[in-house]
Amino acid sequence: MVLSWLMMAIALVYLLSFHFPVVYKQPRLGKNQKPFLLFKFRTLTNQTDLPLLQRQFAWGSFLRRWSLDELPQLWNVLKGEMSLIGPRPLLMEYAPLFSDEQNQRHEVRPGITGLAQVNGRTAISWKVKLQYDVDYVKQLSLALDIKILCRTVVLLFSFKEDVSLQEKKFTGKE
Repeated sequence: MVLSWLMMAIALVYLLSFHFPVVYKQPRLGKNQKPFLLFKFRTLTNQTDLPLLQRQFAWGSFLRRWSLDELPQLWNVLKGEMSLIGPRPLLMEYAPLFSDEQNQRHEVRPGITGLAQVNGRTAISWKVKLQYDVDYVKQLSLALDIKILCRTVVLLFSFKEDVSLQEKKFTGKE
């Protein structure tokens, strides 16, 4: 695997800075709402009594800024649970909140990046984000995947601030 050296280097920094565990697993909704365990590099301390923004450690902030915390999801891709491109896998607790139309997002494998991520990520409302996911499923093509991949690369190097910890929970009322 081409990026295995980078993942090993990140894991080594975690081990040297005493941030354990290095990777965390979280149940997420996959294709056809089948649950799977999503892997990510941990970016937050275990101090759950602190506000979310205060729980992020400096190294975690760097990883989130460059989306390097997502690298372990390549394992999910290799296992066939995810794709490189597709709607982001959402929390299990959101399953009963989707409308019939929004549920169409689960007709494909979730992705590491997707149409909603390259069109605003957390800066757009849940309603718009989920509409992008449904649009992706309806327009699914290799050309669209290539376009999303190219825009993802451009966005990675655009030096925008990471605001993902400020995203509001989905309530189904958006």
